[in-house]
Amino acid sequence: MIALGRTVLMAVLAMLLGLVIGVLVGFGRLSKFAPIRAVCAFYVWLIRGIPVLVLLVFFFSGLAAAGFFRFSDITLFGITMSASFQAAVLGLAIHEGAYMAEIVRNGIQAVQRGQIEAAKSLGMGTFQLTRRIILPQATRVIVPPLGNDFNHLLKTTSLASVIGVQEIFQLTESMSATTFKTFELLIVVSITYLALTTIWNVIQGLIEARLRRHERDEQPATLAAKIAYFLWPRGDAAMERR
Repeated sequence: MIALGRTVLMAVLAMLLGLVIGVLVGFGRLSKFAPIRAVCAFYVWLIRGIPVLVLLVFFFSGLAAAGFFRFSDITLFGITMSASFQAAVLGLAIHEGAYMAEIVRNGIQAVQRGQIEAAKSLGMGTFQLTRRIILPQATRVIVPPLGNDFNHLLKTTSLASVIGVQEIFQLTESMSATTFKTFELLIVVSITYLALTTIWNVIQGLIEARLRRHERDEQPATLAAKIAYFLWPRGDAAMERR
């Protein structure tokens, strides 16, 4: 159970950190400043071209061998995180961040330009526009591929066994070396991964169904119509009286 919890925790932390990176890089990809766009595009190109396993080994062994940085065990809220666990979370997060950036960028670009212009005409600043207009609508586009990416990340955590993270796959390898029941144990670990991804598929389905229901509820009165109503309420009334 400890190895299973470590696997889930590693996936959740990597996804959360990767999402933060993805949002920042995704917005950076759409920045009006060319240097920022270039740096973000380079990050996406570089990380998406490097295998996950190479990234994990690079952060755990490569940085230490070059003398740049060495991970050490830390304890947070009573939970001890080994050096290999930290390197795995960081490597997976940076890898996920590159894919999340493209998902976020596509979600932002899916927002209708007319709604953004209408919000600007109301005097909304960049932060208010992003929080009230862009992110709520982009979320509906982002959630499905984000959920699929987390499903993939749950299975990718098995690569962390290479750098010594005590997750369920490494535990299976250790047990098979002592019990010689390799086939049976691999069946068990396969079922475990299948159960994890199935549970997440159910959760993702519920989230998407809720988003679709919320979208249907708002269908009669679109955001653009609401903005137009608050922008010209008296003018419409005056036209009706005429």
